[in-house]
Amino acid sequence: MIRISELKLPLSALPVQTRRAADAPSETDQDRLPTAHPQDALQHMAAKALGLQPSDIAALQVFKRSFDARKAELLAVYIVDVTLTEPQAEAALLKKWAVNPHIQATPDMRWHAPCQAPKTFGAAQGERPVVIGFGPCGMFAALALAQMGFRPLVLERGKPVRERTKDTWGLWRKQTLNPESNVQFGEGGAGTFSDGKLYSQIKDPRHLGRKVMDEFVKAGAPEDILFAAHPHIGTFKLVKVVERLRAEIIALGGEIRFEQRVCDVWLQPTASGQQLCGLQVQDLRTGQQQRLDTRHAVLALGHSSRDTFVMLHRRGVAMQAKAFSIGVRIEHPQSVIDQARWGRHAGHPLLGAADYKLVHHAQNGRAVYSFCMCPGGTVVAATSEPDRVVTNGMSQYSRNERNANAGMVVAIDPPDYPLDAAAWQAAFGASDGAQLAQEAQALSQQTPPVCHPLAGIVLQRQLESRAFVVGGGNYEAPGQLVGDFLAHRPSTTWGSVVPSYKPGVKLVDLADVLPAFALEAMREALPVFGRKIKGYDMADAVMTGVETRTSSPLRMPRGPDHQSSNTQGLYPAGEGASYAGGILSAGVDGIKVAESLARHIMAERTGKAEN
Repeated sequence: MIRISELKLPLSALPVQTRRAADAPSETDQDRLPTAHPQDALQHMAAKALGLQPSDIAALQVFKRSFDARKAELLAVYIVDVTLTEPQAEAALLKKWAVNPHIQATPDMRWHAPCQAPKTFGAAQGERPVVIGFGPCGMFAALALAQMGFRPLVLERGKPVRERTKDTWGLWRKQTLNPESNVQFGEGGAGTFSDGKLYSQIKDPRHLGRKVMDEFVKAGAPEDILFAAHPHIGTFKLVKVVERLRAEIIALGGEIRFEQRVCDVWLQPTASGQQLCGLQVQDLRTGQQQRLDTRHAVLALGHSSRDTFVMLHRRGVAMQAKAFSIGVRIEHPQSVIDQARWGRHAGHPLLGAADYKLVHHAQNGRAVYSFCMCPGGTVVAATSEPDRVVTNGMSQYSRNERNANAGMVVAIDPPDYPLDAAAWQAAFGASDGAQLAQEAQALSQQTPPVCHPLAGIVLQRQLESRAFVVGGGNYEAPGQLVGDFLAHRPSTTWGSVVPSYKPGVKLVDLADVLPAFALEAMREALPVFGRKIKGYDMADAVMTGVETRTSSPLRMPRGPDHQSSNTQGLYPAGEGASYAGGILSAGVDGIKVAESLARHIMAERTGKAEN
């Protein structure tokens, strides 16, 4: 096949099909079908680009569709794959257009497994690989291992997705938190209660992202995720998709155990460091613990498994502090964003709810940027720990809620993290906090200074605890109107924007929650963003805090074989280890790690070096 890019059509040339909201309870298979593409127009344009007649093209498939709103006449931009009626002419045609960057051979985007386990694999005790965590990374690591015949055992501290959904609603509606079953922990990971965005800026020369997309579609996700420029699934649909992926893993010989928390690791010393030989696992339903023998475990922990990070640090597993970002969720009427982004085309059914991406480099050296933008969505309570408040954003597939929301966050670095013993004790308890604070002080006095790997958690917990207190101590979140925020005064009454965060928002002065440098940078950025997106700095827009789980506050270094740099058999992966930043990149990383693990197992069995 031949791939042709930059085929442009006016929005008016695209067929439009009106159907009810995709998340309606009465949704049918027909509702999941994407709107038809303008096949005839695209075939004529593709033929013209190749110097052929439309009849010379046997088939045309849309690979990607995006929209260009830079001019008054909005354009749909397509990338297509075409099959010629005479396939033998393809090579000569590609040679003819070799200098044209918009015409190339369609790459092979199929997944090619690097190896296959023998049929007897898993018979020996402790032979099966373990995947710790069943978010997007763990799910695709387990799926890839299962597809290669390695019968993975998955340990997930949270509950199955439907039970987890009930617990999550318990916080949102009844202000009751289950620390082991919430937005962060449970089947599907944090991405289940999000916009379900499936785009990423990672380099992906092997097209593993396409495998992630294909598996989602096979599990029931809407087909338009395969061609939309900014694809998403939405929470309600993700629940069904996650369940079907679980069923596929089990059908291939895998096993998933819920409410199983890994509370320790068994390691043995080696000449180059240490080797995993087992896991200590607690059944959260009974409280009982048992040792699980294994020499291979994927650490797909997610960015909020703070107790596990502490345990791994105590066991000497390599990790480093890293930068992340803090801030708020900002809400505007979705109509304001649509008008600013789409102009006179706002409201067109093919365009849907508009999104945005913003960044500003403030004079105090801080970068302020939009994060995890959720068109037509809601701000949600995302804490996983008692007496702390965390915000996140979520959308359904239809993206038809009143408000748009996004993180408005400020980049921070390890030198910003607290060193005082009081902050560490508040974060980790009196005894552990005092010991960790001593470690942090000693590391800070080295030449050059080193930041303790757990220091970012101290800052996160400090801000989340502060937000809980300022919000009223009942899981309501502190909030402020943009106009009041810019005027340095507390908010006392709501304007035209009704906040969507549940359990509720308490009007305050966000200066009582966030660091001064973050406030300064955001106050500078808001008018700048208002010039880029008209209405962004509107006085009635609502800022709800705090957003602290933008990414993991630490990184677990690993080698080219994806194993921990000092602990053989441990495979740090996904967001928790800082090798991903969203559903798609986490899924891709899970596949890569699974491949490395599989190759390592086969090398051990055969006594041959890994390829």
